[in-house]
Amino acid sequence: MSRTGVMICGHGSRSQSAVDEFAILARKLPAHLPSDWEVDYGYLEFANPVIRDGLDRLRDAGCDRILAVPGMLFAAMHAKNDIPTVLNTYAAKHGIEVRYGRELGVDPKMIAAAGDRIAAALAEADAAHGPVPRHDTCLVVIGRGASDPDANGNVAKVARMLHEGLGTGWLEIGYSGVTFPLVEPCLEHAAKLGYKRIVVFPYFLFSGILIDRIYGFTDVVAAAHPDTQFVKAGYLGDHPKVLETFAERAMEQVGEVPPPNCAMCKYRTQVLGFEAEVGAVQESHHHHVEGQGASAPGSNVADCTLCGDFCTGLCRLEESDPDHGHHHHHGDGHSHSHSGSHAHSHAGGHSHDHHHAPYPHADHPHGPESARRTKA
Repeated sequence: MSRTGVMICGHGSRSQSAVDEFAILARKLPAHLPSDWEVDYGYLEFANPVIRDGLDRLRDAGCDRILAVPGMLFAAMHAKNDIPTVLNTYAAKHGIEVRYGRELGVDPKMIAAAGDRIAAALAEADAAHGPVPRHDTCLVVIGRGASDPDANGNVAKVARMLHEGLGTGWLEIGYSGVTFPLVEPCLEHAAKLGYKRIVVFPYFLFSGILIDRIYGFTDVVAAAHPDTQFVKAGYLGDHPKVLETFAERAMEQVGEVPPPNCAMCKYRTQVLGFEAEVGAVQESHHHHVEGQGASAPGSNVADCTLCGDFCTGLCRLEESDPDHGHHHHHGDGHSHSHSGSHAHSHAGGHSHDHHHAPYPHADHPHGPESARRTKA
């Protein structure tokens, strides 16, 4: 008889708390799935166990069909390229069926979970400082930030749905890295709008360096604007609606017509400003940090000479090199795809350098370059 396993594919973090929180969520997930399904997890980079370790455990448990789910809010390079590469390579090596589902995405359950976190923070602030009308409150939603406009655009859609659902007076959207506006310029802009209260909500699954960055910049901007009340909402964590969404992403893969993933993928279709990336090679660029633990060098602010109390992202900016690439050699033809919707293959042996496509707005004054002003 066929036995089904569910593989939750996390990104991994240099923060041990984030790694621990992801593991807790994975352990809670079986209660939301058929009782005869096996569940395991692994990380793409930095943390252990790595994804192939989780796949090994599922195979050892007798699973010959594995339903993989990206443990990510939105689909950008990690979900579109890196994880599918690991899964495809493993499936081909071991002759096992590995399906790949959708990211959590824009989903009513995720909106509900986010709304709960914001409403709880506002209720706590009302109790501590007195009520402030929703119309006098500016909502600031901070997403991860990616070089993929599809993922960044989904953050904006989630933010708008929260804004309308909660009835806040104004909405601002920022990102923790890569794109613009970053956290500090976003909050500085919001502070100029004159609202009595600003509630800052990190649309993140787990804690970690980026949550510290968001809350750290919130403190910095709040200190510069003492007449405005700043409220820090909690991240999503293992909210019950998040667990329900993870379970749905696994179970929908065995339906008659599994939903497609990455509908606005910049590797499939021309997206404004990113046209050159259509048909880009799909392969993982993260094997060089695979399995490094959260205690790896550079994993905390104490190791950094550029930051103060929290990571500002300046290290990534100053260490960036536009000529940086990772050298790979492939002996045989290979192809990578996700959801069977597109693949890029190479016949014959060849070697080449891979690098992330340059982000077209890397010099935006409210993007990563804003970290230089913070240091100054």
